[in-house]
Amino acid sequence: MTPTPERSDFIRDIVAADLREGRIDTVVTRFPPEPNGYLHIGHAKSICLNFGIATEFGGRCHLRFDDTNPVKEEQEYLDSIMADVRWLGFDWGEHLYHASDYFEQLYEWAVHLIEAGKAYVDDLSAEEIREHRGTLTEPGTPSPWRDRSVEENLDLFARMRAGEFPNGSRVLRAKIDMASPNINFRDPVMYRILHADHPRTGDAWCIYPSYDFAHGQSDAIEGITHSICTLEFQDHRPLYDWFIANLPVPSQPHQYEFARLNLTHTVLSKRVLLKLVKEGFVRGWDDPRMPTLSGIRRRGFPAEGLRDFAAMIGVARADSVVEIEMLEHAVRDVLNRTTLRRMAVLDPIKLVIENYPEGVTEELEVPNSPEDPDAGSRMVPFSRDLWIERDDFMEDPPKKFFRLAPGREVRLRSAYFVTCTDVIKDAEGRVVELRCTYDPESRGGSAPDGRKVKATLHWVSAAHAVDAEVRLYDHLFADPFPGSDGRDLLDDLNPDSEVILQGAKLEPALADTPAGETVQFERLGYFCPDPDSTPTAPVFNRTLTLKDTWARLQAKGA
Repeated sequence: MTPTPERSDFIRDIVAADLREGRIDTVVTRFPPEPNGYLHIGHAKSICLNFGIATEFGGRCHLRFDDTNPVKEEQEYLDSIMADVRWLGFDWGEHLYHASDYFEQLYEWAVHLIEAGKAYVDDLSAEEIREHRGTLTEPGTPSPWRDRSVEENLDLFARMRAGEFPNGSRVLRAKIDMASPNINFRDPVMYRILHADHPRTGDAWCIYPSYDFAHGQSDAIEGITHSICTLEFQDHRPLYDWFIANLPVPSQPHQYEFARLNLTHTVLSKRVLLKLVKEGFVRGWDDPRMPTLSGIRRRGFPAEGLRDFAAMIGVARADSVVEIEMLEHAVRDVLNRTTLRRMAVLDPIKLVIENYPEGVTEELEVPNSPEDPDAGSRMVPFSRDLWIERDDFMEDPPKKFFRLAPGREVRLRSAYFVTCTDVIKDAEGRVVELRCTYDPESRGGSAPDGRKVKATLHWVSAAHAVDAEVRLYDHLFADPFPGSDGRDLLDDLNPDSEVILQGAKLEPALADTPAGETVQFERLGYFCPDPDSTPTAPVFNRTLTLKDTWARLQAKGA
């Protein structure tokens, strides 16, 4: 019986039908990144799809590195890709492969095509090949080397492998149809000469297969049943099928295309992301503003939130743009359920309780999550001198401002009711300290006479506060569609995408927050320790604010 998938889309429907009708016995998918950069959130969609389908249908998913371009590939990228896939919650088990594993077999198959008169060595330069290829409305022009004999092609190809020729001097091309309406059929390049050490094979090779030649054959070697890729490869599918049909491959995989992820305020081009890193516009590939999975992880997004987002957007055949607020909604939904609450003051102003005993410290029990009693509680120190947010006080408040003001009473979270009695200013007239009194009978945050207040403020004991740096992150690109209307992408960079606050005050428990754990700063948002953080000099990144505009707009639309 065919397993029932967790959700339905056109690819899952195809997989289910193939199983049900006996065309395949076991589903085998693959995630095939090129190790020439860090994975980004668009890759997360593909990872969730390929590994998700394999899991749902009781099959397996391979991780295969398409490492056919040693000039751009680095071990750093290989390591980061494996870490990202594991972080997302997926495991390839023993099925880790590389296209370089198949270099000898691919070479033999290239020889097979030469012997069949379906491939030839071409002496045209890369620029000349482009000129000969033609246009969408005009056919291509055959290379003057297209009709070399099989013997000459075999000899030249063997000498290419032996390293006799310099880079760019010759290529091996498939001999298909220079007049085809599909430009990919106009004698595509199969091999190019590249004298460069490969991360895995070293200097064993100086010719490397093209992606179009290596990809389908690698799928066939591994017995992939459903080769799932994004829409930009749709026009390459006939070429994928041509190689499969003209080579003695051990299986017959088929390629299926789905819409790639496009996200507002975001650029997912590896070329652009590399430029941002190389030219210092961001801190690196794992900058919390970057759409890379390492950057998203550093910012504090949970893997569950990305998996939920992938399920929300689904799998479609047509390209579209998804609002980044939808991703943030999925992440907030997870964080709201899973994060512990802590108190931190980002823009501190001193509050002194004049009738509280000097030199006394109380340990107050504060819930870790008001919405989850099972999360337990913690003890937080309380004393006469506190820090509160500067925005929580106004000397001359408007009508709808309910927080602290002269003569007004408010609640301090899980502590006491306090009333502002005096305001201390510096020589420039800036408020530097608030004097208050407290009601000793309101311990825990409720008054025995039942009186109510309209605001509850968070606070940190001044004597116990941990000083910290807090980095507030927003969209890297201010415009929803960076670079649209012919603008330079860099002109759309958001100058306020990173705001660094020094001197934030944290409750003591936050100093011990483990790396990778996101917490909620009460009333302020979700934050996580940055790798730069130390117990004596904490650094926290804002993951997201508490405000969920996407959810609000959805509710309004409903």
